[in-house]
Amino acid sequence: MSRYLLRQIIATLLMTAAVFTFVLLLGNMLKDILPLLMSQKASFGSILQAFGLLVPFVGVFALPMGMLTATLLVFGRFSADQELTAARASGISLLSLIFPILILSLVLSGVSAYVNLDAGPRSRVAFKKLLFNLTANLATLQLPEGRPVTIKGEGEDSYTISVGQNRNQILKDVHLFQVKNETNLEMIVNAPTGRIEVDTTNRLVYLRLSDANMIYVANNTPMSGDVVFKLELDSAGRSLKKPGITDMTFGELKAELNALENRLSLPLPVQKLSPESAQKKRQVVKKQIADVTEPYRMQIHRRVAFSFACFGFTLVGIPLGIRVHRRETNIGIVIALLLVGVYYGLLVVAESMTNRPEFAPHLLMWLPNFVFQAVGAVLLWRANKGI
Repeated sequence: MSRYLLRQIIATLLMTAAVFTFVLLLGNMLKDILPLLMSQKASFGSILQAFGLLVPFVGVFALPMGMLTATLLVFGRFSADQELTAARASGISLLSLIFPILILSLVLSGVSAYVNLDAGPRSRVAFKKLLFNLTANLATLQLPEGRPVTIKGEGEDSYTISVGQNRNQILKDVHLFQVKNETNLEMIVNAPTGRIEVDTTNRLVYLRLSDANMIYVANNTPMSGDVVFKLELDSAGRSLKKPGITDMTFGELKAELNALENRLSLPLPVQKLSPESAQKKRQVVKKQIADVTEPYRMQIHRRVAFSFACFGFTLVGIPLGIRVHRRETNIGIVIALLLVGVYYGLLVVAESMTNRPEFAPHLLMWLPNFVFQAVGAVLLWRANKGI
């Protein structure tokens, strides 16, 4: 009986995962590829290559959704046809029936982890490079939103810059750390607005910040007003060639986070300050650094946590399918979409805390898994007891 259920789950999973993959690919086609087709900038071969590069990226979302739908459909039919009642009458418990399916969900979680942590980001980066080559446009300098970049400045200075929003070189919520000789954190700057000006003739970039609040670390001297930083265009271009946070592999995220922490967590020259002032200064600098590094932590924990979505969805889908007790496919699909909406809603709540590192929002990324696994375990226990 357990082998029969496993075969049914695998067959239904292949179908549902393929449907969800197609839907997600269609959404990306309408957004990114259709304009190229309309403008006749892409050949048929390039379109096929673009779809192939997108499959791993969208597959990591389609796989858990397909597993949830498969468990709802299979166990809904299994319960509606009274097969579960017959199995129980034969002395077979529900847990023994579903054990191979739980193992399958853990195997799929491992597959999801590989795709989510490595293959998916690599395919997404290759897809973006393909689109860039097809559009045949040289991109203007764009500081990425939410990803710190390090750019060389004049002399021995370098700058680590993070922006909350960048719209056509108009910046909002700018954080800047000035480092000298890679060893001394000299200045921390926060500005609500700013803009970028590129001087291609002299190979320079001017970062103009308005109403900036500046703290000189050496003497804890605060200043405010408009300020301009002169950056090297070639150095900026090299920094911006790196993929964005959402397109980095797990290894790249860890390396970037470690490098950023080592760069910004430099000893502070506080010997001229009182112990109270030195402590306050350390707390301010720690908060500023956490604001910049938290997006990396959130992305790392999000990738790992989401890899276990297949297991949580399976734990919830099996008892819910039994309780629904329906053969209709549309009922199972509707319930699956509602549960996926709840899961992603919890993720959105966690992501909304990005700017509050004191609440450790990267740990909140595990909340959807804990909720689904806890609820699924309780429902499964009740279903096994026949409650």
